[in-house]
Amino acid sequence: MSIRPIPGAPLARSAMAYVLAGGRGSRLMELTDRRAKPAVFFGAKSRIIDFALSNAINSGIRRIAVATQYKAHSLIRHMQRGWNFLRPERNESFDILPASQRVSETEWYAGTADAVWQNADIIESYGPRYMVILAGDHVYKMDYEKMLQQHVSSGADVTVGCIEVPRAEASGFGVMHVDDSDRILSFLEKPKDPPAMPGKPDVSLASMGIYVFETRLLMEELRQDANRDGSSRDFGKDIIPRIVERGAAVAHRFTDSCVRSGAEAEAYWRDVGTVDAFWQANIDLTDVVPALDLYDRDWPIWTNGEVTPPCKFVHDDDGRRGMAVDSLVSGGCIVSGSSVRRSLLFTNVRVHSYCALEGCVILPGANIARSARLKNTIVDSDVRIPEGLVVGEDPALDAARFRRSDRGICLITKPMIDALEPPRR
Repeated sequence: MSIRPIPGAPLARSAMAYVLAGGRGSRLMELTDRRAKPAVFFGAKSRIIDFALSNAINSGIRRIAVATQYKAHSLIRHMQRGWNFLRPERNESFDILPASQRVSETEWYAGTADAVWQNADIIESYGPRYMVILAGDHVYKMDYEKMLQQHVSSGADVTVGCIEVPRAEASGFGVMHVDDSDRILSFLEKPKDPPAMPGKPDVSLASMGIYVFETRLLMEELRQDANRDGSSRDFGKDIIPRIVERGAAVAHRFTDSCVRSGAEAEAYWRDVGTVDAFWQANIDLTDVVPALDLYDRDWPIWTNGEVTPPCKFVHDDDGRRGMAVDSLVSGGCIVSGSSVRRSLLFTNVRVHSYCALEGCVILPGANIARSARLKNTIVDSDVRIPEGLVVGEDPALDAARFRRSDRGICLITKPMIDALEPPRR
């Protein structure tokens, strides 16, 4: 079987999206103790991986594969429940590819490139003309069809999605230097001293971890890399730099393909890889006009649509009024006689009476007992906050009990709550 290009049809119909979703995301601290970073919840009802997958679907790509590795159960379960609508009888496919020692009985995925190479036979069985390699841990809206069109028109061996980032933050990215035609002249993976863009001394041009290849060429590059001693089997460290050396790599500017509704002023892209960044990106959604428009019906963010009852607000007495202001509240939530301000309540959260929540990200199934006061706090899923707990008012006490970031954001998980309670006799 192969995906044969149809004259005049979008290039996306001849492409496969391959999402790399095996990373832990250790900078998210305890949020990734039980789940991979792409499986972390975001935006009151979604998970981070839903953005890459939704971009692929909205771009017209109907062949999708996801490579998983680190603590993948919740991620796999989410995709099985929410992404099982692609049908083989319509020439569509959705493959979940856990690291399963298919090439070697002693090795898991050794790097991002190896995560593709170990599944080369599955990819080739579909016969896609183009491969769109995606990171599964960023929040953005992008039309990959436009990147595919640039790749074909430029004649490049690889096209690399790129975004301008502050130079001070660029050491966590692959950083590139390009000429006037956007041909990549050099590529440095996570440099300690990132080079600046010409004319922009405080800005670097960083890789988004998005690559477009012609499948035949990609497989040859991966085959050579697999046979090369000393390779780290990584796109950013090995594959891309070698293609850059022979002058066959082109940069694709995110601003050329980002998707914006009429309400979005900027080209929105976020790496929510730290506790502070995760909190900020979620809280930003509570703005009257947020930088990321989740209500854009022309570019929906698909997810697992759980069947839940409507959210509910009860009691209307002075000092005991169920209310939420500048907040996102999902189905199954009950706010009982408490105030919720500038916060996100994910599915099936319970907030009992006399509580005050401000600047909070409360993940699914959490239960906030009476008289709790939480400010600038992330509560992990299924955590029960004890009655009267106060967080966000005493920095020293918060740091002694919970994970407190440099910006004062507190992360609360079940083991942290368990440590507060005296052992039962």
